[in-house]
Amino acid sequence: MIAARLRCVACALAAASALCGSAAADAQTLDKVSFGTNWVAEAEHGGHYQALADGTYRRYGLDVTIVPGGPNVNNRMLLLAGKLDFFMSANTLQSFDAVERNIPTLAVAAMFQKDPQVLIAHPGQGIEKFEDLKKLTLFVSKEGLASYFQWLKADFGFSEKRVKPYTSNPQPFLADKRSAMQGYVTSEPFAIEKQAGFTPKVFLLADYGFNSYSTLIETRRDLVASKGDLVQRFVDASIIGWTNYLYGDNKAANALIKRQNPEMTDALLAYSIAKMKEYGIIDSGDAVTLGVGAMTDARMKNFYDKMVRAGAVKPAVALDKAYTLQFVNKKVGLDLRPKQ
Repeated sequence: MIAARLRCVACALAAASALCGSAAADAQTLDKVSFGTNWVAEAEHGGHYQALADGTYRRYGLDVTIVPGGPNVNNRMLLLAGKLDFFMSANTLQSFDAVERNIPTLAVAAMFQKDPQVLIAHPGQGIEKFEDLKKLTLFVSKEGLASYFQWLKADFGFSEKRVKPYTSNPQPFLADKRSAMQGYVTSEPFAIEKQAGFTPKVFLLADYGFNSYSTLIETRRDLVASKGDLVQRFVDASIIGWTNYLYGDNKAANALIKRQNPEMTDALLAYSIAKMKEYGIIDSGDAVTLGVGAMTDARMKNFYDKMVRAGAVKPAVALDKAYTLQFVNKKVGLDLRPKQ
C-alpha cells in the first residue's frame, strides 16, 4: 500500500514537473507583441484587455503588451518607427490617409462595424429627425470638420457657418439649448446625464450612412509580409477577446482597464458596454455572419466613394493598399455568441 502510494506521489510529481516544463517551454516560445491603442484604457478597448486578462493571447502563442494612448501619446508614429507591432486606428479614413501619404501601413481587421461618432442635442427643442440638426449651432472638432462633417455637407446640406470649435468641453453645449455637439455614443451622453441631469437626444452618424469602420487593427506592410502567421494569431485572439468581452465574464478585463486608467468607473464601463450592444457597434452587419472584425471590399469602396464625393479623400487612392481581407471573415468566435 505504501509502495503504491509512493508510486502515485512519484507519478504526480512527474506529471507536475512535466506540466511546469511544458509551461516554461510555452513561455519561452511566446511571441512578444506590442499593441498601441488610440486613447487611455476604456471599454472601447475592452476586447483586447479581455484577451490579455483571460489568457486568450497566450493561448495563441502571444505575449502581448498593450500600450495606452492619450492626449500626449502618438502610438501611430511608434508603429511606423517599429516600436509597436500593431496600432488601433480610429476609422477607415486613417487607412486612406496612409495610402495618400505613402505610409507603409494597412488595416488588417475592423473591430467596430459602426463608428461610435454621434451628434448630441438637447431634449425638448423639436430635434426629432437627423435633418433637424441643421438648424442648430454645431460644436465640431477640427478633425471632425475635415472628415465626417464634409459628408454631412455633401449628403445632408449641413453648413460650416453653424460650426463652432469643439474642445472636448461640454459646457458651451450645455449653456446653449439650440446647439448640438459631437461625441461617442459610448461616453459623452453618459457624462451629460451625470453632469447636467438630463438624457440628451443622440444621433449615431453610422445609422444615417456614415459607414466608416472604426477601431481597426493596423500594422506595417513588412510585418504582414514576413510574419503573416503572427498577424493572423493576433487578429483571431482579438476577435475572441471582443466576443467574450461582450457576451462573457468581463470582470478581469474591466479590472485591468481600471488599473491602467484609475479615472475609469464601473458605471461608465457598464454604460459603454450596454451602448456597444444596443447600437450594434461591434456585432452587427457583416460581423453577424463573418465574425467580429469583418471587412468587405464593397463596404470599403462604398465609404471611399462617399468621402471622395464629399471632398474628404482624394480620388486617386489605391484602395488595395489601404487594407487586406487576408486575416478576417473566417467566422472566428461565432460559436461564442449567445444562442438565439
